[in-house]
Amino acid sequence: MSYCKKVLKFLIIFVAIFAFSLPLSGAAAFAEENYLYLGGFPAGFVLNTTSVEVIGICDVITENGVLSPAREAGIKTGDIIDKINGEEVNASSDINVILSKDFKKYEIEVLRGGETKKLEINPAKEMTSGGKRLGVLVKDSINGIGTVTYVDGRNKKFASLGHPVNDTNNKLIEINGGTVYGSLIYDVKKGVRGTPGELRGAFENGVLIGKAKVNCACGVYGDMDPNFDYSNLLKVSKASINEVEIGTAYIYTTVYGTESEKYKISIVKVDKNNKDNRNFVIKIDDERLIDKTGGIVQGMSGSPIVQNGKLIGAVTHVMVNDPTRGYGIGIEHMLNAY
Repeated sequence: MSYCKKVLKFLIIFVAIFAFSLPLSGAAAFAEENYLYLGGFPAGFVLNTTSVEVIGICDVITENGVLSPAREAGIKTGDIIDKINGEEVNASSDINVILSKDFKKYEIEVLRGGETKKLEINPAKEMTSGGKRLGVLVKDSINGIGTVTYVDGRNKKFASLGHPVNDTNNKLIEINGGTVYGSLIYDVKKGVRGTPGELRGAFENGVLIGKAKVNCACGVYGDMDPNFDYSNLLKVSKASINEVEIGTAYIYTTVYGTESEKYKISIVKVDKNNKDNRNFVIKIDDERLIDKTGGIVQGMSGSPIVQNGKLIGAVTHVMVNDPTRGYGIGIEHMLNAY
């Protein structure tokens, strides 16, 4: 065989191999984009809020006796401390930073019942530390138990809850980060007609799922901890809400321990344009789950819903008058949120 023929044969083989390899890698990337790791496992949330709420009024021990600056100023439990001397208060640590400055007078702005109240306050010098104190107990974080819906292995992100974390006035709480821990469910308060049930769980020390980044209408989202192993989770494709059918589906949720189980449900109604993201009406059919929980309970929010082998959404709410029925959000909405 001549030299030219050998070169030509090599080039043909090379081009064939190269052309064959391109679609494979492209297909792999495409496949990875269309798959998610199924959640259904419990998580403990500690979310840092951007507001500081007064949860108690206390006394300050000074060289001149016991004083209560907050009580004397008219501060009440439930007030949100917004500003001190015009400086914003977004975390409890901000209070001490502002009080450490050499102001002659102090004015505190609090939010109460939707209104802003400006109050004069005279911080007291604590005898032991020498620092100025207002005499308030405050909190700048919230915590609770919920369920992870999915893990996006390609982008190292997670989604959970399927609905926002709201305050007592049903308004979305803005967060400034947070930590999401592994959790263990140890008890269930069964739901009955008129009274929602709840999962009772404990945070697992040293088990980090990730960092919370966003609290929005579609749930709590964040970045996975690099040490959290999700490789054993079930890998599923995602479905458009247009693919959802009235009929049998399944939820994956955890009602004891840390491992999720599969339970049979029915999709009763589909409403893809619902403004509150209540895209499905679901009914629990599995007697095992009804026997354990009475139906849908608090803490199950975020439990993934699977139909025809595809992830279609997550459980979000229970119908108070019938705990075997509730609502779900379409997975498309959750995926587009973060």
